[in-house]
Amino acid sequence: MSEIDYKRRQLLVAGGMAVGACLLPGAALSSPYKASGSNEASGAHKAISSRTLSLCNIHTREDLETQYFDGKSYIRQELQRINHICRDFRRNEVAHMDRRLFDAITEIQEGLGHKGQVRIISGYRSPETNRTLQKNGGVAKKSYHMKGQAIDFNLEGVPLSKVRNAALELRLGGVGYYPNSGFIHIDTGPVRRW
Repeated sequence: MSEIDYKRRQLLVAGGMAVGACLLPGAALSSPYKASGSNEASGAHKAISSRTLSLCNIHTREDLETQYFDGKSYIRQELQRINHICRDFRRNEVAHMDRRLFDAITEIQEGLGHKGQVRIISGYRSPETNRTLQKNGGVAKKSYHMKGQAIDFNLEGVPLSKVRNAALELRLGGVGYYPNSGFIHIDTGPVRRW
């Protein structure tokens, strides 16, 4: 390779790295999960508002109104109440649920202008319950429900297709669409859809 070609290649690589470095901060700012200390491009600090949910477990008929985030921090007692309503009701087992699921549901509701109930179909699933449900088909062997990283839900009065589209826009993790069963699945695993 000649000296001119080598210098040209170095210049192209350096230019590509400079362009990439300029693009990365913009991509980080577009994330729906901004850290509380992040700044917008204008330099102004964006306040994070409190987060509330109205939940109903369709199997146990339990209702829960909760403010689980006060604008500065998550409220542990309220997260525990959410974990309880999302428990494996078949075995009455409670597990730690990934709070990003509830942040995502809050964002979906805000984007759709929905103020009604979030109807929980399935939250945490014990390995035993998951194995039992696998026999009926349609349940993953290594389900994120067993890790507290998945929830199946619908929004009272909102077409399921709109909920699915709003969930897909977040690009949080997996989004499953089950129109015949009446729910959307979201999880905090790799980004994918079915």
